[in-house]
Amino acid sequence: MKVILTQPVKTLGNIGEIVNVSIGYARNYLIPGQFAVLADDKNKQKLENEKKKLSKKVNAAKADAQAKKAKIDGIQLYFTKRVGANGKLFGNISANDISKELEAQEVIVERRQIVIPNPIKSTGNFDVKVKLFEGVEAAFKVKVEMDHNQIEELKKAQAKAELKKKNAPAEEAAAETTEVSTEATNEEA
Repeated sequence: MKVILTQPVKTLGNIGEIVNVSIGYARNYLIPGQFAVLADDKNKQKLENEKKKLSKKVNAAKADAQAKKAKIDGIQLYFTKRVGANGKLFGNISANDISKELEAQEVIVERRQIVIPNPIKSTGNFDVKVKLFEGVEAAFKVKVEMDHNQIEELKKAQAKAELKKKNAPAEEAAAETTEVSTEATNEEA
């Protein structure tokens, strides 16, 4: 079934495009949700008459996407997370986390627009893209660091381990002298 899109649909296309979809998808989702109209002669003629309106709408959406791109390009987001012994994060940094962090910086982006090439499951720097509109993509960096409280805990544990190692030879020497003195007392008796 052919329909004319009246709203941008991520998997299909942008406003004004004529696309071929299944009958159920058109009747149950696109047409009732006012994302599309049936592509018959009447609607095609109406589309030609409304091309100017649609092009204005598309241009406005593209201009908005360009403005967001200017804000997003070059941003670096910082995340501090707890890390396991193998250097992996407990969980991962998701598109939802990135969307919330961008919103905190006054840039509103839907999480479904965020493209993370590889899952972020360790510390380091990662490149992330946002598909704002067809042909308009913004790129930025995400830096993931170990939680500062966890770093302090690890430093304390490491200091205790080093102190134990330093005290271990002295304890062994004391144990040896105790053994030697008990052997000497046993030989005298």
